[in-house]
Amino acid sequence: MKALLDKNLWKKYNFIVGVDEAGRGPLAGPVVASAVLLPRNFYHPEIDDSKKIPARKREQLFDHITNTAVKYAFGIVDHRVIDDINILNATKKAMTIAVTDLHTIPELVLIDAITLDDLAFRQISLIKGDTFSICIAAASILAKVKRDRIMCKYHEQYPVYGFDRHKGYPTKFHREQIQKFGPCNIHRRSFHLT
Repeated sequence: MKALLDKNLWKKYNFIVGVDEAGRGPLAGPVVASAVLLPRNFYHPEIDDSKKIPARKREQLFDHITNTAVKYAFGIVDHRVIDDINILNATKKAMTIAVTDLHTIPELVLIDAITLDDLAFRQISLIKGDTFSICIAAASILAKVKRDRIMCKYHEQYPVYGFDRHKGYPTKFHREQIQKFGPCNIHRRSFHLT
């Protein structure tokens, strides 16, 4: 299904950028978006929605995608901005930064479930886009791995919260640690933390 959608689009467009994010649901840390310009007719059978892929395999695919992509970029919006403008607007901001930082003019931008108002390029928003488009799936893997690495670095700074385990998502353990120690500097104050 993924290959078919992108294959049909590649008949019309040469430069298709996939965009996705990681980190909308966590209680802590940034939201990270990735924009990926893949070679025309690119295909890899293991590239899929990042949530369906084990962490070790995501790391391998991250290396493959970054080594194969024509261009890729990230947009990172931290917890303070998320609290100021809300998570949806922060996600859009991260995605816009990622596309802009490609420093290229795509013919088409495929975005997972969101429309970017400030984007001057032709775009298509696809619900569950990381399931239907290899371009979006590749972006989802890059965004997820990048954000996981950021959260593992935060774990070194704030080890009691276990960010290396849950990456800031609202697990039982994470909520218990917030109740025990209170929120740390990277927790999103606009989210219900307990």
